[in-house]
Amino acid sequence: MLKRIDILIMAFCTGLIVANIYYCQPLVILIAEDFKLSETNAGKITYLTQIGYALGLFLLVPLGDMFERKKQILVITTLAIAALLVAAVSKTFFLLEFASILIGACSIVPQLILPLAANLSTDENRGANIGMIMSGLLVGILASRAVSGSIGFWLGWRAMYYIAAAICALLLLLMAKRFPQSYPNFKGTYKQLMSSMFGYIKSQPALREASLINFFAFAIISAFWTTMVLFLANPPFNFQTLQIGLFGIAGAAGALAAPLVGKLSDGNNPRKNLMIGFILQIVSLALFYFTGANLLVFVIGIILIDIAQQAIHVTNQTKIYTLIPEARNRLNTIFMSVSFIGASCGSALGLWLWGQGGWNLFCYGMTAIVLLNIMIYQFYGKKFNTK
Repeated sequence: MLKRIDILIMAFCTGLIVANIYYCQPLVILIAEDFKLSETNAGKITYLTQIGYALGLFLLVPLGDMFERKKQILVITTLAIAALLVAAVSKTFFLLEFASILIGACSIVPQLILPLAANLSTDENRGANIGMIMSGLLVGILASRAVSGSIGFWLGWRAMYYIAAAICALLLLLMAKRFPQSYPNFKGTYKQLMSSMFGYIKSQPALREASLINFFAFAIISAFWTTMVLFLANPPFNFQTLQIGLFGIAGAAGALAAPLVGKLSDGNNPRKNLMIGFILQIVSLALFYFTGANLLVFVIGIILIDIAQQAIHVTNQTKIYTLIPEARNRLNTIFMSVSFIGASCGSALGLWLWGQGGWNLFCYGMTAIVLLNIMIYQFYGKKFNTK
């Protein structure tokens, strides 16, 4: 059984490792200047890192059901250190692009830590433990851009990659000393391992429900954070990039809500958390629609939409970890892959809605997605009695 200190260490490691994916975003301008590229061309490293993450998620995370999980975490973290150092010493942009893909692929360690924690938790505290680790992940995402921008400004973009490699090296020692071992039960081949995932999609209605709901929930939150920049950069606000970035602080409310949501997910009827999340999404979208020039209303909406996201995500993730204990890594692969596809689609949809009808059409479109999610929730609840 995991101790509270073990969960805190896992949350700490999760936040610092997931940050590797986001460090590059504020550094694009500096990288463009260094390699004498346009900012658009240099910006390719941001989505190459995401592509690498998707590849790692699909190809590496399932191995946690086949190999000892702690060893896998240590090996992949070691590879992350190497990838970060390659990025730091890159003499050509092509090498930096290649390193960015590797950084993304080796930053899936949080998606290995979560199943490890779920596997070693009791039924009574699994949701609370997952919520605590998710808090670390969210804080890492929120803090990474600010840290990277500051270090890039003072020390240059390469320094950020050196520092990230040093952080991962320290985490490697910490995880080697503190993480418990966890042995899987799967005895088949890698091909059988990957093939089994498609069988779970067919045989597990609760997995299908959780993944579908998360697809649309991630679409909404991703669309919001993408379109929000355009909303605040235009009248009546006309904010600059630095001012817009400060609104991300309000998103910390989601990180604070994750442990509470996780604890509630350990109850007899965690499905009620999903409905709470849907209601909070609708309320937040209503506040966004009637914001006008009132920033206080807008900030309240940001807090509510992030809490709603955590209510949905942590509840669904806790649910899938209870389905087939020996296949938690594979279930997490399916669940998170669908979620990140939803996030990508949401960003594209949010920009399209903005172009067609501005902020009001964006709010209408996102509200329609929430209502669609409620229909999915009702359908699966009645037909399959998913809990």
